[in-house]
Amino acid sequence: MPFALIVVVILVIYLLSSIKILPEYERGVIFRLGRLLPEAKGPGIFLVFAPVDRIVRISLRQEAFEVPPQDIITRDNVTLKVNAVVFLRVIEPRRAVVEVFDYRYQTSQFAQTTLRSVLGEVELDELLAHRDALNARVQSILDTHTEPWGVKVVNVELKQVDLPESMLRAMAKQAEAEREKRAKMIHAEGEFAASQRLADAAHVLAVEPTSLQLRYLQTLTEIGVEKNTTIIFPLPIDIVAGLTKLLNKVGAE
Repeated sequence: MPFALIVVVILVIYLLSSIKILPEYERGVIFRLGRLLPEAKGPGIFLVFAPVDRIVRISLRQEAFEVPPQDIITRDNVTLKVNAVVFLRVIEPRRAVVEVFDYRYQTSQFAQTTLRSVLGEVELDELLAHRDALNARVQSILDTHTEPWGVKVVNVELKQVDLPESMLRAMAKQAEAEREKRAKMIHAEGEFAASQRLADAAHVLAVEPTSLQLRYLQTLTEIGVEKNTTIIFPLPIDIVAGLTKLLNKVGAE
């Protein structure tokens, strides 16, 4: 009786230890005598009979890991450091266990090499201006590599681009020169518009000479408001030209 009781207690403990419970986001890949079972277990409760069975837990939740900063040489020979973030999730737990030793490590290595190769084919301006397109390209390449493992690369985001100090100064000078160019163009357009208005005013004054005298009087009125002691009165060029002709005529006679 004591021996039978001991055997029953051992069997009960063995059965209790064989009970496994997995949450909704996990699956259990079972190896029975070293051979992979056709279906992954879970979620919920099931039995794993050790040492015949061995279970490997795989999470189906989306994971994120950071790609270490990579030294990149762009197509226009600019050296910079770029890091990224990769988002992935396991679609097929059995293949993620059998086809690859460590899918996280493998994906990280592929992400580093792909990041260097893709960014090395573009220029700096394209890298800074078209990040979305580069993210999609890197994600597509990584997803092609990880699909045989049952892993889906959901997204890739370039996190930070570290430029050398010399390049930052050059970009600042370029931006300053661009703004100065725009300021000069705006100033030139203003001068051109003002010259057109002055030309129109000159045509009006040429047709109506008396309007020039009215303008002189208006100018004197404006000067008088300022209480100036000295008044400079402009002399019309027509009067000077007339006096010159008269003096030349008198001299000829």
